[in-house]
Amino acid sequence: MSARPSDFVIEAPAIPSIPVKGTEQRFPVRRIYCVGRNYADHAIEMGHDPNREPPFFFQKNPDALITSGEFPYPTKSSDVHHEIELVVALAKGGSNIPAERALDHVYGYAVGLDMTRRDLQGEAKKMGRPWEIGKSFEASAPTSALVPASEIGHPLKGAIWLDVNGARRQSGDLAQMIWNVPDTIAYLSEFFTLAPGDVIMTGTPAGVGPVQRGDVLSGGVEGIGTIEVRVV
Repeated sequence: MSARPSDFVIEAPAIPSIPVKGTEQRFPVRRIYCVGRNYADHAIEMGHDPNREPPFFFQKNPDALITSGEFPYPTKSSDVHHEIELVVALAKGGSNIPAERALDHVYGYAVGLDMTRRDLQGEAKKMGRPWEIGKSFEASAPTSALVPASEIGHPLKGAIWLDVNGARRQSGDLAQMIWNVPDTIAYLSEFFTLAPGDVIMTGTPAGVGPVQRGDVLSGGVEGIGTIEVRVV
């Protein structure tokens, strides 16, 4: 039975959402799954073997999404890094989804940034602790508007890049992903029951690095769109 607003003991929080490009509509977000080290060159720069091992995932809180164009530099960190990513939004869910049918579950795509408190993530790694303190803080997922797959299809290749203050920092191609979008959805659905409203951030190419207050981050994914975020 659905609860009414008056049934809650406090005011219910707003549903996190992403705007749909060219419309007044928004995509409601249930969960955010993030794929770690999904480009070989990034795995190498982080000190790991780039061979195709099973993917691993962590989550960000849905309310970490921001679309305002401003990223507030977080507290308790002096080493915050940018990671440009392809974002996938699901319109259908399920368990044990076959890879050959996985793209049927996709609503659309966006460009996102997985902002990371690298110093806190590093400390967590050394102690064998979860990564949330470095990954799932407030405003850690700046995101562009979604573009429906019905308009652009399903890009499995295309440039992905990020500039900081006009200088190129990250550059790659979606075809370089170790686990592409269909395989990622299929594998993830073996461990979680996916649902409409789930979002997957698919990993970042090499070149991640620190940002400072006042920096302007400008990036994009070919065929999908661009994102511009100022660090404040």
